[in-house]
Amino acid sequence: MRIPRVFVAGCAAAALTLTACTVDDPDADGEDTAAEGEETDLSPDDEWFDEEEYELQLAQRDIEPEGPADEPWLQAIEPEMIDTSEWATDEGDATLCFSNASVSNPWRVTGFLTMEQQVEALMDEGEIGDFRVSDANDDDDVQISDIQAFVESGDCDAIIISPSTTATLTPAVEEACDSGVPVVVFDRGVNTDCAVTFIHPIGGYAYGADAAEFLVDNLEPGSTVLALRILPGVDVLEHRWAAAQQVFGDSELEILGFEFTEGDGAQIKDHVTQYLQRGEVDGIWMDAGDGAVQAIEAYEDAGMDYPVISGEDEMSFLRKWDEENLTAIAPVYTNFQWRTPVIAAVDILNGEEVPEEWILPQDPVTEETLQDYLERNEDMPSLHYAQFGGEDLPGFPEVWEDR
Repeated sequence: MRIPRVFVAGCAAAALTLTACTVDDPDADGEDTAAEGEETDLSPDDEWFDEEEYELQLAQRDIEPEGPADEPWLQAIEPEMIDTSEWATDEGDATLCFSNASVSNPWRVTGFLTMEQQVEALMDEGEIGDFRVSDANDDDDVQISDIQAFVESGDCDAIIISPSTTATLTPAVEEACDSGVPVVVFDRGVNTDCAVTFIHPIGGYAYGADAAEFLVDNLEPGSTVLALRILPGVDVLEHRWAAAQQVFGDSELEILGFEFTEGDGAQIKDHVTQYLQRGEVDGIWMDAGDGAVQAIEAYEDAGMDYPVISGEDEMSFLRKWDEENLTAIAPVYTNFQWRTPVIAAVDILNGEEVPEEWILPQDPVTEETLQDYLERNEDMPSLHYAQFGGEDLPGFPEVWEDR
């Protein structure tokens, strides 16, 4: 039975910087906000739902990636390799320049630590001589200036870019490409294919579907679900929600509504508490796992049974999942992707083939794999991400433990 509509119980929005997300329309919240009790269509918004891409990402979840299974940051799903001989150099000690959107959340902090240690490993091998980093603090104008400064310096043998937004950063990425040095883009995309390679996990549709399918599979028909979203108008997050809408729309679950939380734990707990005061909420779907523990705490405070819940591979959630024997899943936007651009840049400067679009695996943490990730990250802090992929790098584990 298709449940075509949900009731929105009030949606707040705020400018907020996120894990791996792109905000290109800061006013988009105006279109998505609805008053309490307003009925809204559960069908995915055409602006954010590309059915062909949705189906592709869902299919990619079942494709065995090529490359070593014990080094997933080197794996790629159905890669189309390209020749990079035009950038080959025998000089070694390359200068890599990295324009970073920010380190404004724990996911990015974890990833950047891993990237730095990957650079150190390649410095020890004589592949990298200098690693120059700019941090735009999630400001498009600053990042555009950062990229231009790298280009104008003439010192960069390769430029790595993690764009803060998609459309706005596109001209700056094109300018970097036009400079003649190889450009590697990862995490968030841009509207140009001028980079030598674009590196990313499967994507937001796969993430949202992993979470929604788990709730459908683990809840009885007619069960109630609350969706917790961070904010509207963010491509990766909108894709996650669009996938969930698609899955929930074809299920027999009752979607009570969705709430924007700004990724704030207090707001998450407050929203869940309010819904619990109105009645039972059997499942919690989240477009990002930050604050999943606070959602669970709302049930504890209300003296109610835990919900079926989707979180993320942040250690605080994985530990709570284990301690309370939750029925849960942790979709991931694989953090080990931060290693891959550095490796790709060195490969390009060595004239080795790389995937034109480097699609990394994106395997959620499940009940079957939970203990493994807990053991591998036993001494890591709560805000660490389990699939960071740095166990074989210099500085492990102290660099990540002592952040």
